[in-house]
Amino acid sequence: MTNQIAQYRAFGPRSGWLTRRLVLSVVLLGVPALQIPAYAAEPIKIGHVAALSGASAQSGEAITRGLALAIDEINAKGGLLGGRKLELIQRDDESSPPKGIVAARELISKEKVVAIFGGIDTPVSLAITPLANKEKSIFMGVWAAGTGITRNGATPNYVFRVSAVDALVDIKLLDYAAKKFGSKKPGLMLINNPWGESNQKGLIDADTANAAVEIAGIEKFENNDVDMIPQLTRLKEKGADSIILVVNTPPGAQVMKSRERMGWTVPVVSHWGISGGRFPELAGPTAGDAHFVQTYSFFGKLSPAGERVLAALKAKYPAIKGPEDIFAPVGTANAYDAVHLVALAITEAGDTDAEKVRVALEGLKTPFEGLIKTYKQPFSADNHDALGPDDYVMVRYDGNKIVPTQ
Repeated sequence: MTNQIAQYRAFGPRSGWLTRRLVLSVVLLGVPALQIPAYAAEPIKIGHVAALSGASAQSGEAITRGLALAIDEINAKGGLLGGRKLELIQRDDESSPPKGIVAARELISKEKVVAIFGGIDTPVSLAITPLANKEKSIFMGVWAAGTGITRNGATPNYVFRVSAVDALVDIKLLDYAAKKFGSKKPGLMLINNPWGESNQKGLIDADTANAAVEIAGIEKFENNDVDMIPQLTRLKEKGADSIILVVNTPPGAQVMKSRERMGWTVPVVSHWGISGGRFPELAGPTAGDAHFVQTYSFFGKLSPAGERVLAALKAKYPAIKGPEDIFAPVGTANAYDAVHLVALAITEAGDTDAEKVRVALEGLKTPFEGLIKTYKQPFSADNHDALGPDDYVMVRYDGNKIVPTQ
């Protein structure tokens, strides 16, 4: 038998006869299995589609870090389904809906990922959503807050989210402006795209339900606009006593600079788009005037999960010395929690089949102590958003640091 194995190693599988004879000999003679080379279990591929370049690249990197930390933890414990390790495959959508669709389609059809994570820009996520449902592939949003991403009318719905939701954030923003700054007539400054439209509807609905405030006016602007003084002037003339801002970093910085040039010191309460890039650098000295929503902060007393993740971030990324060095923390926190929830669903489903994982996500039985909270049945057939208003916190920039306002 030893000679037969030596012959096989010398000549390889060129002879089917020799291969069959060897296998037969192993079975009949009871050669221990350890003498036969073992093949590693096939990895479970998960995809990431987000802006990994351009103005939102920092957000994409924050998401990447959260995904990587969760994958490291799961793989260090032996992986899933009897030893299958998670493998991350990334694609850059450059904040472009067409490029996002191409990237998602490639991950689904070519890479055979079990789930796609990502979606920084609402327009990109809204473009991917119908594709995910058509292809019956899990799409887990970890940043974009557009209400219609998860509430898309599809049955069954393969799109889930661990992130903020515009309809709920808008309630928070108006309530915060009223309670923190005494605002009674907020003025809306909204980016002119589907994300702005989502929030316009949400803010109007929130205003209708909130007797303490009355929207003074609504102004729109384009992503490349550099002078917002005309829009801000119209809001000022209508008596706006605060600005509700919905925008990403570059145009958001232009809003703050235009406000500064006007000498208008009205409070600014913003959605979290301004946390995804170099806002303090671009906005200048008034960047800290904008209070904005987040789903997580590494400041203050941390849970055991928070302590563990902060330590892992410091070990994996040497530039991180403390919470102040963690940029776009919501991207990291949302992605970290989302990977663990999908991993639990795969485990409970006992399979990577998308339909089985979808059903498992809608009825997760195992609680998970995440960064943002302890998740107990976070999804259902009717609700694919794991987070609600009670999971939001308000923060501001202090220099380059994101710090709580309360």
